[in-house]
Order: sequence, then structure tokens, then C-alpha cells
Amino acid sequence: MSTTTQIPSGTFNGIDTAKLEQLAQGCANNPHNAGVRFAVTTQWAGGTRSTSRVTGYELAGRRIPRTFTIGSDEPHELCGDNAAPNPQELLMASLSSCMMVGYVAGATLAGIKLESVVIETQGKLDLRGFLGLDANVAPGYAQGLHYVVRIKGDGTAAQFAKVHETVMATSPNRWNVANPIRLTSELVVE
Repeated sequence: MSTTTQIPSGTFNGIDTAKLEQLAQGCANNPHNAGVRFAVTTQWAGGTRSTSRVTGYELAGRRIPRTFTIGSDEPHELCGDNAAPNPQELLMASLSSCMMVGYVAGATLAGIKLESVVIETQGKLDLRGFLGLDANVAPGYAQGLHYVVRIKGDGTAAQFAKVHETVMATSPNRWNVANPIRLTSELVVE
């Protein structure tokens, strides 16, 4: 995201603008500073439940500790205990949350004061694909995902359209969902 207007100083839209400018400038000046590596370890917790743990990430080659736990489960009707969001809801939350960061950062860089941003995401799966009942049925969102962004603030429609275009072009999770990414796997039997 490049700055085309004067960014307000201090905290704007809940973002420390000096920190945002420093991050952008550091990445622009040295590509090594732009390298970020994330990792999650997910463990079965019985039934359809799992627990994912975040222990940190790497930024510019430096390890930064963080501790978070994310639960997942299926609803009762899908053989779960309904104890947490299911993987599909987490996928949509991850997509929308990543885009949300882009909308807030983009509006901040454009000097737009936000009042609200809401992203509503949905998609339809056919369980015959997941259950392996029909090889002609995809296990994923064959018809795609659809999301609606509701944004309100002191920007013009043209300014919000530009922020929207930027988010669509630069959101990592939007890109990851919209484009095939290479997945590699390894099975270790213990």
C-alpha cells in the first residue's frame, strides 16, 4: 500500500500511524524486512474437536513469541459437540479478518476516518464430496465464496472504491483463497 495523502499523526482508526509508516518504509528500503513466516500446530482433541496453537512468528528473520489457542469443532448435526467454530467458519473468519486489516490500513493511509467495517462471507459445500460419496462432487466451495463489505466513514465513494481495489489486490488471505497455492505434505507414522 503506497501513501498518496498525508497520513494523520498519532492513532487513527485504531492504528499507530507512525508504526504503520515505519513498517512500510522498512519493507520498501530492505526486502529482508518484509519476510514474515507464520506457523500453527493443530492437535486432535477428541471427536471432531481440534486445538491449534500459535507460539510465535518470524519477522525479518527474528523470532517473536506469541501464545494463542484456537479451538475448532463441528456442529451437532455434523457429528460434533458444537464447542467452537468449525473449520469452514474459521476459513471464512481468516479470509475476512485479513481483508479487514487491509480496509483499516488502506483507509488510514488515505486519511479516511472509519465509522464501521463489516464483512459478511458465505459459501455452500456439498457434503457428498467431503464424505467421498460422489467423485464428481468437489469437497470444497466449487461455486466459490461470496462476501459483502459494508464500510462507512468520512471518505467518498471513489475513495472507498480505491481502498476496496487495493484490498482485493493485496490481501494475503484473499490472494491465498482466490489463487491456487502450492501445498506440500509429509506423513509421519509414529
